[in-house]
Amino acid sequence: MLKKTNQLNRKEYKALFNAYYTSLCLFSNKYMNDVELSKDVVQDVFINIWQKKTIPKEKLATKAYLYTAVKNKSLDYLKSKYQRVKSDQTLDDIKKSEKDSFFLREVVVVEASEIIEKAVNTLPIKCKRIINLSLKGLSNKQIAEELSISTSTIKTQKKIAYQKMRPLLKDYFLLLLSPLFL
Repeated sequence: MLKKTNQLNRKEYKALFNAYYTSLCLFSNKYMNDVELSKDVVQDVFINIWQKKTIPKEKLATKAYLYTAVKNKSLDYLKSKYQRVKSDQTLDDIKKSEKDSFFLREVVVVEASEIIEKAVNTLPIKCKRIINLSLKGLSNKQIAEELSISTSTIKTQKKIAYQKMRPLLKDYFLLLLSPLFL
């Protein structure tokens, strides 16, 4: 089934795991609603890859393969859980999760969140704290109260943050402005 595959050695496998583990756990959690179970699902996918020792050569094909494998493993778990104990999720909920639109939306959300987080992590500490609180939905006034600083300082720090992040995010402009984030 996998054409143009790459035989993985230990170093490549470790690099693959480190590059995708966190984002795949977040992605699986969109289906599972349980962080620990999501980690188990992702670990199972990586164990399967290690046992087969093959992965698509192309980076995009690798990413698509990993997300699809995690999606399928998550759905398999939910279906088996539903069959065993009739979980909180209905069969209709699981069927909605199987749709390509749900899959694509969640991949975009996870990828965009990762891109934004990397950009925020490049900011000076004060800017980073303010932007992280803003991303949590706090208003300028609430952030000012939380950090015991003025709202004008918040506005200035946000302006600085946006100026520093703009060049880092310019290649992802269309992704970040997609209807998913409006």
